[in-house]
Amino acid sequence: MTLLATHEKRYVIIGNGVAGTTAAETLRKNDPNCSIHLLTNERYPLYNRVSLPRFLQGVIVEQKVMIRDFAWHEQREIQLITETVVSSVDTEGRVVHTEDGREFPYDALLIASGGWANPLDVPGARDTKHIYNFVTLDDTRTIVERMLESRTALAYGGSFISYELCDGFALRKLDTVWMMRGPYWLRNSLDTDGGEVVDNIAKKFGVEVIHGDEIDAVIPSNGVPSYVKTKKGREIQADIIGVGLGITLNTQILEGSPIEVNGGVVVNEYLETNVPGVYAAGDVANFYDATVKTHHTMGTWDNAKGHGQIAGINMAGGHQAYVDVPTYTSPLFDVNIAVVGSAESNNPDMETIALREPGEKGNENYRRLFFQENKLVGVLMIGSPKGRKKLVELVKNQQVFATAAEREAILTLK
Repeated sequence: MTLLATHEKRYVIIGNGVAGTTAAETLRKNDPNCSIHLLTNERYPLYNRVSLPRFLQGVIVEQKVMIRDFAWHEQREIQLITETVVSSVDTEGRVVHTEDGREFPYDALLIASGGWANPLDVPGARDTKHIYNFVTLDDTRTIVERMLESRTALAYGGSFISYELCDGFALRKLDTVWMMRGPYWLRNSLDTDGGEVVDNIAKKFGVEVIHGDEIDAVIPSNGVPSYVKTKKGREIQADIIGVGLGITLNTQILEGSPIEVNGGVVVNEYLETNVPGVYAAGDVANFYDATVKTHHTMGTWDNAKGHGQIAGINMAGGHQAYVDVPTYTSPLFDVNIAVVGSAESNNPDMETIALREPGEKGNENYRRLFFQENKLVGVLMIGSPKGRKKLVELVKNQQVFATAAEREAILTLK
């Protein structure tokens, strides 16, 4: 009798953010004899991207940002391959190719490749120094260095990244302008009242807030920014420019493969793509959200971590659906913002209600609730966190609030 040759199961993970690293850890627990290769274009093990704004502000030191070290990977026999760029994925041959010519064969593959920050693409920007995106640890280091020698700053964009840049500039005592193209910050989640609440918080820290305008050109002097011209004719001085204009998902590595890409790597509730044995997790995954019964992407830490755990279980032979209510909290100058579940008002199936009221320290509290089929599916809170845990439970429980009065009552939940 001839025995068939067998080998330990081979896992390859593209991306060592919290999704990829959590998946690797979960795989090791669920398949002790497997091999795991964790590929990243960065030079660091996992660090906490949520902590980068506090490092930018000078509130914490760099050491506090790091979560894992190389020894952690070695102890778990996770092969961390740093400073490596993936060039393509061959799903027929089950091999990942890198730009430096290496090949990593796999039995199961996880794509947790995240995305690239969109650059400022206007005349004068390309060859001018000190125009920064704010995504990585290296980004943060270079921004801090420039802030220490700057007097004026411009934060550009209506995203979480742009306000974190603005917050960092202001707390470092730079003369700061915050400009965004839309009518208010986070326009897919807030309304006019919510936008005014954020503007007022920023203005209290000396920030000049400009809406409905765009950078038309950067005017450099000796290779560094001098000022920007806007489409409405403004001239804004800036020694440093921070840009938060969204990301482009890193899916180009899948070109030529049969893996479905549509607004992200499309996966089912088990985080598996249309190609068996290939999974996606984190920002890059266009996943099925059981709470709102649709596919979408989500760029939050909690969501990526949850994805990583479920992907790791399923890659090792499990069959567990991703059902979670991700949460995200962040300091917003001297208050906090919290997002629970799916909180985007550009979904036509959503109904929203909001409450704005006086808060502490001269600020205001703002709460907006998002309903679908009379069920609470999302929450956005600025200011007081009272009632947040109860609201999270309501989203998880999918309780029906059939009347307008019932829905209104949740606004004042403490």
